[in-house]
Amino acid sequence: MRDLIEKLITQMVETGVFFQDAVSEFEKKYIRKVLEQSGGNQSKAAKALGMHRNTLGRKMEEYHLAARNGSRSTASRAPRAKRPK
Repeated sequence: MRDLIEKLITQMVETGVFFQDAVSEFEKKYIRKVLEQSGGNQSKAAKALGMHRNTLGRKMEEYHLAARNGSRSTASRAPRAKRPK
């Protein structure tokens, strides 16, 4: 694993990839893979990632990752209107 990462980092440095771009791309792909493995369950994915579910929701918004049902994370949804009594 270390050798693969070392080779990838060398390639990125040699091709001029900025640090923040590398970090963002890694984070996005890592989160996407864990979400796939959890069947889109954000609570399970957050636990596997070692982060709070709300943090995962913000990351999903930032990286435009879809939830299990194909919608964006719940963080971007408008609040529901109250039902009349």
